[in-house]
Amino acid sequence: MRHQATWLLARAHLRAHSIVQQEFAAAGSKPYTYRLLAALEAYGATSQADLGRRTDIDRSDVVAVLNDLVDRTFALRQPDPGDGRRNIVLITDQGRKELSRLDRVVTGIQSQVLAPLSQSERATLVALLTKLSPDDS
Repeated sequence: MRHQATWLLARAHLRAHSIVQQEFAAAGSKPYTYRLLAALEAYGATSQADLGRRTDIDRSDVVAVLNDLVDRTFALRQPDPGDGRRNIVLITDQGRKELSRLDRVVTGIQSQVLAPLSQSERATLVALLTKLSPDDS
């Protein structure tokens, strides 16, 4: 079993997940916060539903994280001028500053997770994982 790709991927995932949780906690944040801020920066003003779909975060979790982002002035909700039943969410300047701070956290996480690999091995791993990952962009 120790030489099966699925077993090794699961073990690597557990190690990476542990590092991600530990480093975000040390930074006083959470991975979902980063994902939503990064998506808002990448896609611009968007609905909560679209934000959830683009980040693969459950709708109820999106609402809870967005409530926190709005409370911390990292994001802003505005009524959608085209559909009064929904809100449009935007990243604020404070949100961009927080995203920049969290980008540095993520860079450190990447370094930690990939530390056992050479630069060439890192590039190969990323290429192989890209092949194995669905492209839903």
